[in-house]
Amino acid sequence: MKRILTALLFSLSTAALLGQAGSTASRKLDLQVGGGYSNANSDYTTNRIGGFMIYADADFMRHIGVEINFHQVTDPNSPVYERTYEAGARYFRDYGRLRPYVKGLYGRGVFNSPVYDYYVPISCSGGTCTYQIVETNFNLAYNMMVGGAGLDVTITPRVNVRVDYEYQKWFSGQGLTDGISPQVISIGAAYHFPPGRPVGYTH
Repeated sequence: MKRILTALLFSLSTAALLGQAGSTASRKLDLQVGGGYSNANSDYTTNRIGGFMIYADADFMRHIGVEINFHQVTDPNSPVYERTYEAGARYFRDYGRLRPYVKGLYGRGVFNSPVYDYYVPISCSGGTCTYQIVETNFNLAYNMMVGGAGLDVTITPRVNVRVDYEYQKWFSGQGLTDGISPQVISIGAAYHFPPGRPVGYTH
């Protein structure tokens, strides 16, 4: 997964350099990189859990772009955390300083479970067994699909703020026999470079 994120970031950086090579009127890319706070209904714990996000968007057409996203939300009362690596497409519209969007992403989710005790038999004699207590916790990765929507607001030519919602569907696997469906709300800010809009922007 680290290799995938590295390749995506390299692609975004390359595209940014190509966009800067053209004139302002013909610039083909809108790029922003940011982060913020996330709060989730984890679909595992009974309480909501908080954490952070990091995201990057490259909008290369008038209404279409790509997004990569990282979230980590952690339960302060247990070892549970949910970490996600996501990449996909987004569709957006521009209304002055407002840019609402919808998105569809695919990725991997890493789930860390509470510690469990289980008993391992170490010897048996005459129908009586001696057991050793073993403590363990699961830290496993699952494929996932993500649908979401949000709003970017231009504060300055270099700064956008964001409100974002995601519905995540983690596929079933060892430790999560039915999968989970977390819902994540995030608030953040991004550095926007270079200033300008994609080709075809008319405002």
